[in-house]
Amino acid sequence: MLINSDFSRRAWLAADDHQWVASPQASVERVMLDRLGGERARATSLVRYAPDSVFPAHGHPGGEEILVLSGTFSDDSGHYGPGWYLRNPPGSAHSPSSKDGALIFVKLWQMSADDSATVRIDTHDPQAWQRDGARELCPLYRSSGEQVCLQRLGADEPLNLDTQGGAELLVLEGTLSDGPQTFEPGSWLRLPPGSASALRAGAEGVTLYLKTGHLSELARMAA
Repeated sequence: MLINSDFSRRAWLAADDHQWVASPQASVERVMLDRLGGERARATSLVRYAPDSVFPAHGHPGGEEILVLSGTFSDDSGHYGPGWYLRNPPGSAHSPSSKDGALIFVKLWQMSADDSATVRIDTHDPQAWQRDGARELCPLYRSSGEQVCLQRLGADEPLNLDTQGGAELLVLEGTLSDGPQTFEPGSWLRLPPGSASALRAGAEGVTLYLKTGHLSELARMAA
C-alpha cells in the first residue's frame, strides 16, 4: 500500500478530509497520512481507540512515536492523557489499550536501528516549555537525523522553517495559514527537503507538532 509515498513532493491532509478506516483490531480505526507497505509498514497515522479497546501484544522492530491528542492511551508502561509524547525504540513491545477511548498521532518504522531512547514527556507541563524568540518551544527529541518539538506561535507569526531535511507538521490548536490555504486542528502537512515555506500562524495563533531533518534520504530515493 502506497499513500503519499513520494517524499520529494509536498503532501497534506486537511482535518475536514479525514477518512477513517478499520484496523485489523476491532474498535480501533485510523486515518492513513502516509504509508509504505501493508500492516507492517513505514506509516504515519491518526489512530482512534473506542472505549474499552485492547490491542494484542506486539513488537515494534522499527520503533514507534506517539502523541496523545485526546482521551487516555495506556500500555505496559502506564496511562497517558492528552499531550503526552512517547517514543518506543526499535525492538520494543507493548500491549496498548484505552479504557475511555483515545485519539493518537502515530509514526511507525521511522527510527534508526541505533535509536535506543525511550521517551515520556508531558507537554502539558509548563516546565517542558521554553521561550525561543517570539515563540514557545517544547523540545521532544533530537538526534543527528531528526528534531522533534511542539511549537506555539502568536497571532500571524511566521513559522520560519528550516526545510533542508524536510519538515512534517500536525496542527494541534489554532490555525496555520499558507497563503490562501488554512489548516485547522488535525490537519497534517509534509514539506520535502529544500522547499519554500510561507507558513504562519492564524489570527488566534497556533500550536503544532513539528519534525524536521528526517526526509532527506526518502526524498532522494523518490527523485
